[in-house]
Amino acid sequence: MAYAKVKYAREGAVAIITLNDPATLNAADPAMADEISQAMTQAAGEARAVVLTGEGRGFSSGAKLGAGGAPPMGDDGQIDLGQALDKHYNPLVTQLRDLPIPFVTAVNGAAAGVGCSIALMGDLIVAAESAYFLQAFRRIGLVPDGGSTYLLPRMIGRARAMEMMLLGEKLPAAKALDWGLVNRVVADADLMPSALALANELAAGPTKTLALIRRLAWQSEDAAWQAQLTAERVAQREAGRTEDFAEGVKAFLTKRPAKFSGS
Repeated sequence: MAYAKVKYAREGAVAIITLNDPATLNAADPAMADEISQAMTQAAGEARAVVLTGEGRGFSSGAKLGAGGAPPMGDDGQIDLGQALDKHYNPLVTQLRDLPIPFVTAVNGAAAGVGCSIALMGDLIVAAESAYFLQAFRRIGLVPDGGSTYLLPRMIGRARAMEMMLLGEKLPAAKALDWGLVNRVVADADLMPSALALANELAAGPTKTLALIRRLAWQSEDAAWQAQLTAERVAQREAGRTEDFAEGVKAFLTKRPAKFSGS
């Protein structure tokens, strides 16, 4: 499939999706959101892990402002900027949450606004030393979106989430690591090799089981204790019926590395 706003590539079992509007630091618009969604669907059908990154000097500078045209209007005749969320961004971040394969975000430079939200959806988040995270919404009189108000309090606690959202200050990669917002901080030149190494490790794993782990982790954010225990029990039944489980047991008993097929 041909894309205009993103680049799509495959390296073995890993799909690489690159936001591709470097002149704007990969500013997001509905067309880009839709292409990310399409590329993720393609990846889920042919790869076993994904790396999402940005072309050039930034991951994404956030929503593209001043693109021209009249603002969207609601049924009441008033401006309704939430329409783009309903139609494009909310379906995208929900798709990222529900992916059947794991994915890694490789954050280079700015991850701002909705670009920050998308970066934080990664199962594993690798940041370059020059990267920073910015909840820029309050600087233009808007509220965080793309799931940020859900993600941030759960990832770093309410106090730090409030600091990011209310003050709108840059959070450098090193501080993001200290806060527990990202998994790794690496030299800029090592960003993609590090992200690809993690993605390849995930791609070599038991695909169906990793999908179950992802689902359980997301469910746990909202589930009560007993409900989560029940979800684990159901997922364990599914995992125990996979060919990868049988292979894992054989490998363990014969003291050799497992060769997971993803089935």
